[in-house]
Amino acid sequence: MKAIVIFFALVAVVSCSDECYRDVVATCSNTLSKQQGVLTQCDAKYGAIENLEGDLQRFANSLLYRSFDFLLMATHYGNYIKNRAGFEKLFRGLSDDLWDDGINTIKYMTKRGARMNFNNIASELEQEKPSLELFELQAIGRALDIEKKLAKDAFDLHKAASGHKNDHHDPEVAHHLEEKFMEKHRDAIRTLAGHAKDLSSLLDGPDASLGLYLFDDYLQK
Repeated sequence: MKAIVIFFALVAVVSCSDECYRDVVATCSNTLSKQQGVLTQCDAKYGAIENLEGDLQRFANSLLYRSFDFLLMATHYGNYIKNRAGFEKLFRGLSDDLWDDGINTIKYMTKRGARMNFNNIASELEQEKPSLELFELQAIGRALDIEKKLAKDAFDLHKAASGHKNDHHDPEVAHHLEEKFMEKHRDAIRTLAGHAKDLSSLLDGPDASLGLYLFDDYLQK
């Protein structure tokens, strides 16, 4: 009786086997395929990662693109003319954070069997003409807008992965976004909003130059 149960269990496993099993069987029974090593279905993809792959590629590219934006802003404020070490530190930190997020997104995609396409760039980034010669308050305002846009992109991706878009339901992608991205960028948005408010008040005071100097000194700490 026990042997019969085991037999039917094995039959069930074979009958319910996925595409990788059939690829292996076909490869082992075909000399040409065996030589070429064709196992097209034996990958790490599962869930809806294939349908979310393009969105993840665009998101990763946006993170890297904006990282360079912040790096250029840091360079602008770190030169001998501007000499704003505090603003340089602020924007370099934002640049490093987005670079890490972009690289981690790419690593996550490869863990799920997806591929990175550096040519898959959001249309608004391709059409945008960067303006980096900014005054300090305007630079913080632009940084805040960038962080909010990236947060919105993450929310849209999370919405799709949470099942609000046909064939895109993938709770593991949604969890990754929540754990690795959203909380950190919530704090970045709150910090930049506070900086914008504080600097605006200082520049509105009796000595704007002194206020700007003190604010830059504060950012260096």
